[in-house]
Amino acid sequence: MSGGAVASLPEGLLDGGVWFRVEAAGTAAAARRAAERLAIELGMPELRIADLSIVVAETAGNLVKHADEGMLLLRAVRADDLAGVEIIAIDRGPGMADVRRSVGDGHSTAGTLGIGLGAIVRQASWSDLHSVPGRGTVLAAQIWPGTPPEPAWAAGLTRPLTGEPVCGDGYAFRDIDGRRQVMVCDGLGHGRLAHAAAQEAVRVFSAAAAAPPAALLDTLHRTLGHTRGAALAIAELDPARGQVRYAGLGNISGTVLAPDGGRRGMVSLPGIAGHQRRQIREYEYPLAPGAVVLMHSDGVVDRWNPADYPDLLSHSPQVVAATVLRDAGTRRDDAGVLVARLP
Repeated sequence: MSGGAVASLPEGLLDGGVWFRVEAAGTAAAARRAAERLAIELGMPELRIADLSIVVAETAGNLVKHADEGMLLLRAVRADDLAGVEIIAIDRGPGMADVRRSVGDGHSTAGTLGIGLGAIVRQASWSDLHSVPGRGTVLAAQIWPGTPPEPAWAAGLTRPLTGEPVCGDGYAFRDIDGRRQVMVCDGLGHGRLAHAAAQEAVRVFSAAAAAPPAALLDTLHRTLGHTRGAALAIAELDPARGQVRYAGLGNISGTVLAPDGGRRGMVSLPGIAGHQRRQIREYEYPLAPGAVVLMHSDGVVDRWNPADYPDLLSHSPQVVAATVLRDAGTRRDDAGVLVARLP
């Protein structure tokens, strides 16, 4: 492979990523080529680009052979001065009763050599897999140019309304002055103007000085006036006090999911950040060890039950978010999900 000029990247591949609906070998090949172009753009060495190509080819091939409604997300991931590529695959296929056995070489349900999942795990810098028989499988994998960073404590996914080129939902997370903070926003409407509002919220949140969630929300409200505005919520996870602090305006849902199956909703007040605000209040909720903070836009409905997904909350934020997006996300609206947990 060469590090010279390459074809232009699909829109969004260097930013939020690109979703591929993988139902045929041709789409699988397109996803592999896009991954290679992204890796070249990020300056990854040829050996790791070759590893990435294997991971994407095997992942997409599994979706073609085994999956129903298979989707694959390609996106850049960054940590300090490193850049890598992340692949997230979701499907509604038959699922796997024994994930450990399925990952081992030699196991196949399609008459093949059965080396796909094993190759993915070996070539990836990091991977995570969750599967439920009858519901499907979610796979997340990252390929980094060198020693991978520590796994992220938070992750999000967005998916645009069917037919739209960009998504009006956005998310961000940061660790600043010991504050672990996350944000989810939903730009009003759909399309590029909603996307612009969400991206402005991400930019302002990421650059703002350290402050409690309510103060940050007030800053965002005052700076989004030149956009369409957005529903917006901010949470701060505090391990020392075992709590999460939360402030929201508009239709963003926040929930604390406990390891024992309990769930507690967090309060967002009526309003539109940038345009309408009656008041901003900050609320505190208990955050037990092992609990997960889940936030999402109204393109995701609360029709899923964590009890139906054994051991899901012990998995990575990427896998939890992808599972929720698959089973609770709608196609009639932009959809955004963020999941965070204490280390």
